[in-house]
Amino acid sequence: MTKEEILNIITDVLSEEFEKEKEAFKNDADIKKTLELDSLSIVDLVSILEEEFDIKIDMKDVKTIATFGNLVDYIYNKKK
Repeated sequence: MTKEEILNIITDVLSEEFEKEKEAFKNDADIKKTLELDSLSIVDLVSILEEEFDIKIDMKDVKTIATFGNLVDYIYNKKK
């Protein structure tokens, strides 16, 4: 799976789930600001991504993932 494919999946799934325009999902966009996340919605986001990509995301790693580009890299490395 390529990084572009990962970003496309993230965009499709999260734009629907969080009711955001697909254009907002750029590599350098801040995830929390774009999706207007609070601590509860971060847990929802992690659950959605774990299910969609069949990976386990450690909550301590979540703090280091600020942008969609960071998220794509993280998932890409988990899927290797």
